[in-house]
Amino acid sequence: MTEARGKYRVGSLELLVLSDGTFRLDAGAVFGVVPRPMWEPVVDDLDESHRTSLGLNCLLLQSEEKTILIETGVGDKGREAWLASPLERGNLLSDLAAHGVRPEDVDIVINTHLHADHCGWNTRYLPATEDEGDRKLATTFPRARYFIQRGEWEAARHPNERTRATYLAENLNPLEEGGQLELVEGETRVTSEVVIIPSPGHTEHHASVVVTSGGEVALYVGDIAQHRAQLERLAWVSAFDVLPLVSLETKRRLMERAIGENALVISVHLPFPGAGRMTTTPGGRRRWQPL
Repeated sequence: MTEARGKYRVGSLELLVLSDGTFRLDAGAVFGVVPRPMWEPVVDDLDESHRTSLGLNCLLLQSEEKTILIETGVGDKGREAWLASPLERGNLLSDLAAHGVRPEDVDIVINTHLHADHCGWNTRYLPATEDEGDRKLATTFPRARYFIQRGEWEAARHPNERTRATYLAENLNPLEEGGQLELVEGETRVTSEVVIIPSPGHTEHHASVVVTSGGEVALYVGDIAQHRAQLERLAWVSAFDVLPLVSLETKRRLMERAIGENALVISVHLPFPGAGRMTTTPGGRRRWQPL
């Protein structure tokens, strides 16, 4: 049930979508091998450089007295890497503060994967002091346990030529150094209402999050799609997916679940708040219905 823009209720749980802003990215890369004459009619915000806007939607909820933040946006570090993809930067911390949540109030952070636009606020630079000189890099959420798939962590710590531009050590090192890292493998129950599930394809160890309460379900699907058309059309996968055929099957599984359970679906990169439901037309086609 929808209460206000960005605020949703699943059973007894209140889910709040927060934004770290938007950025513009080449639409041809978003749609991968799909020919431009096919994707161009469904993209309504192309600029003169054929870029489309992508959101940075994070999710906040409380479950069993734990404050849980899923995804942390692009953050405020490494701005140079985004110059080719101009960013209208939001501020996740200000968004949290507007809802009365301080960084130290967060108990659990979940990253679906470790690309820079999904874990940027995992860490931040503290203000410099006269005694210390250079600014110190620290975890943004000092009391939180950071839940990350072990395989994703290993891939991020040992990037290759394709992945090293988006797996940034400054988003990762303080988690391990501070003893806040919680590496998990496969399906993992964070609370009785929040479960991390494997959803490979975008990366080999990409994960999604299932929230259940009172017989209702929400799916936070991470980066399995960057545009609503990719949720509707299984074969439309991004050029950024390292395992495109696996992505196709992951989407099939999650979208069938979303339809079968009438789940609230929250997508990171759809326009804020990125929430909706998957339905089917009388002809059997999948359709995204934004909320």
